Amino acid sequence: MDGKSLDKEIKQYVAFKVGDQEYGADIHKVSIIERTLNTARVPTTPEYIKGVVNLRGEIVTVMSLRLKFDLPEIEVDDDTRTIIFKINEALLGIIVDSVDEVVSLYESDIESVTSITNDRSLDYILGIAKVDGRLITLLNVEKLINELLEK
Repeated sequence: MDGKSLDKEIKQYVAFKVGDQEYGADIHKVSIIERTLNTARVPTTPEYIKGVVNLRGEIVTVMSLRLKFDLPEIEVDDDTRTIIFKINEALLGIIVDSVDEVVSLYESDIESVTSITNDRSLDYILGIAKVDGRLITLLNVEKLINELLEK
């Protein structure tokens, strides 16, 4: 038996790009993926908060992952997407450069970042997955949402 068949659970992640990095987020936390949304800016919010949108009657905070990760802002294009996450009852939209695919991962495909560093800035990272020679950084979306709710 190989190590993969010992893994009990396959998890699925939405893979997306921000800059030249590929990220993933648990597909069960994704509500919907939208094209670019027109946001209403909210005064005195951090620069990475692009504003809020009314999505089917619900107010959703939208943030730029580029700005959150200190990357330069780019023009919105046909590939730009807003991934709407739902954690408990909270909704958060995250603007990404493009959405690539859904990847299925075994736990053995995921390397913990705590083995690399214990840097607190890595709180948003669940681990690094190896997929077909690519590295996908798995994000802790709950941590992003909880941080916004605390402010």
